[in-house]
Amino acid sequence: MKEKFTGANWNENEDLYTQTFYEQNLSQFWRPEDISLQADLNVWNILPKDVKDAYAKNLQVLTFLDTYQGDIGMPVVSRSMGNDDHQKKSVLNFMAAMENAVHAKSYSNIFMTYLNNDEIRDLFIWGEENQHLQEILRIIVSKYQDLDKLTYERNYGIKKYKDIDFKVAQFKAMVASVYLESCLFYSGFYYPLWFYGQGKLMQAGEIINLILRDESVHGLYVGRLAQDLYEGFNDELKAKLKTFTIELLEELYEHKIALIEEIYDEVGLSHDVKIFVRYNANKALMNLGFEAHFPYEEVNPVVLNGLNTETKTMDNFSMKGNGYQKMKSESLKDEDFFFEEEKING
Repeated sequence: MKEKFTGANWNENEDLYTQTFYEQNLSQFWRPEDISLQADLNVWNILPKDVKDAYAKNLQVLTFLDTYQGDIGMPVVSRSMGNDDHQKKSVLNFMAAMENAVHAKSYSNIFMTYLNNDEIRDLFIWGEENQHLQEILRIIVSKYQDLDKLTYERNYGIKKYKDIDFKVAQFKAMVASVYLESCLFYSGFYYPLWFYGQGKLMQAGEIINLILRDESVHGLYVGRLAQDLYEGFNDELKAKLKTFTIELLEELYEHKIALIEEIYDEVGLSHDVKIFVRYNANKALMNLGFEAHFPYEEVNPVVLNGLNTETKTMDNFSMKGNGYQKMKSESLKDEDFFFEEEKING
């Protein structure tokens, strides 16, 4: 039988939440150029070299993660959706574009403002050669590649595949995506928020707050998709996939901790950042519908306060803050031009 093509019908809901996430994503749209970074230079120029180095390397880790989440992570999850899941694909594709074209580009704008060309080149070489960063990406990307292969087989009938194997690969890719969004990304926001909470490098902090707002939605949405899948598995498979979820977290955690020590030991913040990683790991598990894995610890209150993405007061020279919302408008109607007579006559 010939394939039957269908259109996206936004007048009907595919599920109970996708259109809500669609509205939230669009209402938060912003561009990297909306934040001017020049005001940060007065602080950046007087920071010690080891502090600058840690700050830049931390943002470079985020750059690499955002790049692959936009290039392969979100697109692969989108392609794996059903043929008629047009709304889900739309939301996932929008989020994919934000990861690379907005978030990763934002870090490049910070580098361009804070660093010279040679320093930027050295920074990218460091990322390409860093063992633990590369291993984190290998682990995450491998889950995306596994799903992509099965999606190709499903769509083009290259060989027979089992539907349950496809759904398991889909779930595992979604778990990897949520860990990237809700744990690895968030953990990387520690240093910018640490400065931001002290009133330093405020414009870069505004960018981080805008990205935080996006990543929160991304992690929640993919986590909800993963939960829907998980509920369809039998109890035996649920137990196996829960074990996989914890083991994947522990594997990523091991490399993340080593990366943190390499970046933060010189500035004496490794202990605090590790606590923040465990805090965000538990948050990622909550997005997936699981209980916390690490025991409760007190997170640096300055950084924790920075996770609040409510509107903050901006100075008069800022172009846009994290409270920015797209304007809502509606078309004029004939009745808009009908006025009460007494008001006209004064």
